[in-house]
Amino acid sequence: MTSTFEALALSPTLLSVVADLGYARPTPIQCAAIPPLLAGKDVIGQSRTGSGKTAAFALPILQRIDLEERGLQALVVCPTRELSAQVARDFRALGRRHAGLTVVELVGGQPSRPQRDALERGAHIAVGTPGRLVDHVQSRSLKTESLTTLVLDEADRILDMGFADEVEAILRALPVVRQTVLFSATFPESITAISEAYQCDAVRVRIADPDEAKDEIRQLQVVTDAQDRFHALCWLLHEFPHESALIFCNFKATVAELATTLANADISADRLDGDLDQFHRDQVLARFRNGSIRLLIATDVAGRGIDIEGLDLVINYELPQQSEIYVHRIGRTGRAGKSGTAISLTIVGQDKRIRAIEELTGVEIEIVERHAGNEVGLGVLLRSLAQGAKMETILISGGRKDKVRPGDILGALTGDAGGLRGKDVGKIEIQERLSYVAVERTVARAAVERLNRGRIKGKRFRATLVRGTATARGSNAGDRSSSRRW
Repeated sequence: MTSTFEALALSPTLLSVVADLGYARPTPIQCAAIPPLLAGKDVIGQSRTGSGKTAAFALPILQRIDLEERGLQALVVCPTRELSAQVARDFRALGRRHAGLTVVELVGGQPSRPQRDALERGAHIAVGTPGRLVDHVQSRSLKTESLTTLVLDEADRILDMGFADEVEAILRALPVVRQTVLFSATFPESITAISEAYQCDAVRVRIADPDEAKDEIRQLQVVTDAQDRFHALCWLLHEFPHESALIFCNFKATVAELATTLANADISADRLDGDLDQFHRDQVLARFRNGSIRLLIATDVAGRGIDIEGLDLVINYELPQQSEIYVHRIGRTGRAGKSGTAISLTIVGQDKRIRAIEELTGVEIEIVERHAGNEVGLGVLLRSLAQGAKMETILISGGRKDKVRPGDILGALTGDAGGLRGKDVGKIEIQERLSYVAVERTVARAAVERLNRGRIKGKRFRATLVRGTATARGSNAGDRSSSRRW
C-alpha cells in the first residue's frame, strides 16, 4: 500500500498543504481512491466514518480544478447541513493555496438569495443538501454546463433520509459526460442501483478492517428498563470518565426533554435537533467542537456530519431501529486511528436488534453489569456530574468575508489591549460572516469586554458570549440563549 502522499502523484501545491495540515501519511481509503479519481474514473467507495474519505475526493477535485474557469466544476451532495459545512471547510483548508478558489454552500435553513448571488458571481465547487440543490436546479440558478465531477457523500444516508427523488432530479440536470463518485459507509441495494444507472465502469474501493475497528471503538451495552433509562445514563456518565460525549436519541421530543433535564441539573449539556434554525445549530456545534459543551444530545438527522476531534464517548440513549444507523452513530468516536467508546442503553426484548448489529459490525457488544445493591442514587449522580465545561464561547460579528483570520483574533485577545495569556484561548473557528473563539471560563467576560472596546484589524466588531439552547437555571452549561443575529 502507498505510504506517502508524494507517491499518489499529487501536485507540489497540495503536497505542501497536506504537510502544513499535519497529514503524515495517507489513509487506506485515500491510497485506494485518489489514483483512480485523479485519472478521471468513476469510483464507488466504501469506508467507515472517520477514515479520511473527504480528503480522498477533495484532493483530486482540487488538483483538476481550473481556477481560470468561473463555472461550477464540482458538486458534492451531502445528507445534512452540518456535513455540508464540514466538507466545505475541508475544501477551503485543502485549497488554501489555490488563489481565487471559491467554494459555496447550498443548504436549507438559510436564505436562498445570498446563495443565488454567490452562484451568479461564479463558484468552482458547490457543496449542498439535496432539497436546496433541487431548488437551485429548478430556479436555474445552479448552472452545470462546466461541471466535471459529482460526489454523493454518505450516499446511504442520503437515500435512508428519503432523498431518492431529489438525487434523481439532480443527476438528470447534470452533464451526461462527467465523473460520478459515490462514498458510503454501507452499501444497501439502493446504492448499487444508483451506481449501475449513473456510473460508467466504476472502480470499486472497499476498505474494511474489522479488527482495526474493534480496537479503536470499544462497544458496550448497559441493560436497563424504560423507567430507569435516565438513571442508567447518569450512572454510565459517572462510571466512564470523558471530556465530551455525544448522546443519540431517536426522537426530537426525547432530545429536548433529556437536554433540559441535564441542563437544569447544572450539567454542561445542550441539544441538536431539527427544531433549531441554522444560526443556533452552528452555535451549538461550534461550542461542542471547542469544548464549551461537554454533553451534546442529538437526533440522527441533526447528528450527521458531526466531526469532533478527540470525541471519546458516544451513547445510544435509545437503540436505533436500523443496524446501519448504529454504525453511523458510533463512527463519531474512534476516528482517524484514535480510540473511543460506544455504549448503548438496551432494554429487555432488544436481543434480536443487538444480534443484528453484532452481525453487521462483526463485533460482540459486551454487557456492562450494574450492581443494584451498591448503586449510587440519582441525586448523588447528578451532583457529581454538575460541572461546567472549561471553556466558554465568544461570538464575533466578523468572518472570512471581513478578512478576519484566526491570528487576528488571537492577537486581539493576547495583545496589550486584550491582556489574555495564550493558554487562555482555545479553538478559533472562522465562518463566512461570524467567528467563534473559545476562552477559559474564568476570563470569558473580561475577554468580551476587551474585544468590544478594542479593534480587530483596525475594525470594530461586536462580541458576545454564546449561551445554550436548552433551558437551565444555572450558568454552567445550557444557559438561556442570549446570542443575537447580526
